[in-house]
Formats: sequence, structure tokens, C-alpha cells
Amino acid sequence: MFLNSVAQYILEHQAVLWAVIVWSVVWKGIALWHAARGRQLAWYIALLVLNTVGVLEIIYLLFFRRKESEFLR
Repeated sequence: MFLNSVAQYILEHQAVLWAVIVWSVVWKGIALWHAARGRQLAWYIALLVLNTVGVLEIIYLLFFRRKESEFLR
């Protein structure tokens, strides 16, 4: 029943689905770039595999990414 209503909502509001997809891809790209640049392999793999609609990516960027001065070390 619940999945039926979710599927119906998605079919009726495709713009919302596309907005969520774009939101997720943008945050994932930024977070993956920072993880690769900071040589944080575990974070890179986690960010690549897990799809959290940008939540994990934002948490990583705010609290766990290496700052630019740390890239030079």
C-alpha cells in the first residue's frame, strides 16, 4: 500500500524526482572530489557506494574532509 502511493507520487511529480537526483549527484561529485584529493580511500568508497541523497556527503564535507592546507603535507 505504502509503496503504491510512493510510486504514484513519483509518477505524478517527476520534477521532484529529477530535483532529488540533481541534488544528490552534485553533492556526491563534490564529496568524491574532496575525498580523492585528500587521499581518504575509505571515505571515497563509502561515498561512492552509499546513496543517501546527499546527507552523508554533506556530513563528510562539514566534519571529515581534509582542509586545503592538509593537502600539501
